[in-house]
Amino acid sequence: MKFKIAGFQMNVSQNKQKNIEKVESCIKGLKTKEIDMVVLPEMFICPYQTTLFKDYSEVEGGETWRKLSKIAKKYHIYLIAGSVPENENGKIYNTSYVFNREGEMIAKHRKIHLFDIDIKGGQYFKESDSLSSGESVTVFETEFGKIGLCICYDLRFPELSRLMVDRGAKMIIVPAAFNMTTGPSHWDILFRTRALDNQVFTLGVAPARDNFAGYISWANSILVSPWGDIVNKLDENEDTLISEIDFDYVTKIREELPLLAHRRSDIYKITSKEK
Repeated sequence: MKFKIAGFQMNVSQNKQKNIEKVESCIKGLKTKEIDMVVLPEMFICPYQTTLFKDYSEVEGGETWRKLSKIAKKYHIYLIAGSVPENENGKIYNTSYVFNREGEMIAKHRKIHLFDIDIKGGQYFKESDSLSSGESVTVFETEFGKIGLCICYDLRFPELSRLMVDRGAKMIIVPAAFNMTTGPSHWDILFRTRALDNQVFTLGVAPARDNFAGYISWANSILVSPWGDIVNKLDENEDTLISEIDFDYVTKIREELPLLAHRRSDIYKITSKEK
């Protein structure tokens, strides 16, 4: 079954309300294109700075959550709401909410792997200064098939993607914000590799690049096929990536090159210890 997906590579301001208004404006503009699913970037409601996450955080069911739910229902779309700082009992998580066409939350993913790096002469960032890590593998059901969801740094860990595929995912969606050090070197490679490893579509949606921000996004939102081809890709500017997804193509690739079926589960396997 085919469906149309849109990834909004947006400029993120310091004004939470304006960011949400921009999201709705973009979705409203897509109405004539018969979009089924919209994906937003990582931390689309606030600048990507650890010192700000607590100030911008809200509880699940809070004002931002309710507005996103209403947008999904109003435009009758699946909305993968990038990620936002979620506050639960004082702990802050990097969380992506998923709403169905009726505005009901059908899944949420808390970023499992926190981005703590110190590259000499490059990027320094430590999410664990302000964020707590999630503990669940996330796959959600749609009328088109199952889709896996992770956030940015999670993509670097192949075990997580394989667990999603073992639970039926035919696509892995990744709200992300690679930086100007890791982006040029690893962005394309990681999305192509995970697509090939698991014979799935991979989609990465990033914030647009702001060279004056405290954290500069590489942008370059990308869609890769189960064969490893880059199907669609943006540059660094605010734009919308629109593509048609056909899960029958996933089935075709897995039948022609049955690497998932050829795994030696008698020798090795991946298991999950979720709380």
